Amino acid sequence: MTPITKGWSKDKKFKVTRDGKDFLLRISSADRYEHRKLLFGLMQQVAELGVPICDAVKFSHDKDGVHMLQRWIDGEDLEDVLPTLSETEQYALGVKTGEYLQKMHTIPAPETRKDWEAQFNAKIDWILAQYGDCGLRFDGDELVMAYIEENRGLLKNRPQCFQHGDYHIGNMMMENGELVIIDFDRYSFGDPWQEFNRTVWSAKASPHFATGQLREYFEGEPPMDFFRLLALYICGNALAAIPWAIPFGQADVDVMINQSQDVLAWYNNMKNPVPTWYLREFCV
Repeated sequence: MTPITKGWSKDKKFKVTRDGKDFLLRISSADRYEHRKLLFGLMQQVAELGVPICDAVKFSHDKDGVHMLQRWIDGEDLEDVLPTLSETEQYALGVKTGEYLQKMHTIPAPETRKDWEAQFNAKIDWILAQYGDCGLRFDGDELVMAYIEENRGLLKNRPQCFQHGDYHIGNMMMENGELVIIDFDRYSFGDPWQEFNRTVWSAKASPHFATGQLREYFEGEPPMDFFRLLALYICGNALAAIPWAIPFGQADVDVMINQSQDVLAWYNNMKNPVPTWYLREFCV
């Protein structure tokens, strides 16, 4: 068993070799039993849909915690591979991730889920309170908060489905030339369009990848309603990221401050809901 320290999860992670095969072992605290058991089943559903993932192999628990054994992905991080590829190849990989996300979003949310508008408005209120209390500010935050307040109505009547929860190039790998989706630790259920709130990481690395993802998911040009709502979700993330980063130190705070400035630049100080990284004119 070899410890793995990369990533933000609180789980203990190990590379395990057994009978000549490698696996990823994740050990969660005992109080996460129900959450992890549900995840195990959901990952099996995702794999059955034909999405290449770090397959869930075995689930167990004891007094020391909850154990999930997954297939080991012997490959390279996509964020390392992308810069070595042509724009067309980056776009094609984005298309693949849009296809996979379409499939994952066919898994329905439990019928017991509360109305999305009420859920997310409560989350917005919490985000605004956390940001207001953290003691830090970024330039232009008043524009971000104004956009949020002016567009809360977009949350009305939104559907809900299974979400990967952290869908961006940092949770994707290349294995034997095939794209593989990893790390479902932040899975949830909610508005399928909210899933794109992590696109900021992918778009910064490769606008072509991010553009391909959207076009494939929507089977053409995304509707303007999507862009408006995506901007709302990204604005919420920009505010939430500041208090989240503080416990991790100044370097992570700086990363999130810089990202907030990227967001404002992409959206022309929140005047245009279509971000500049979306390449309308790009054709393959």
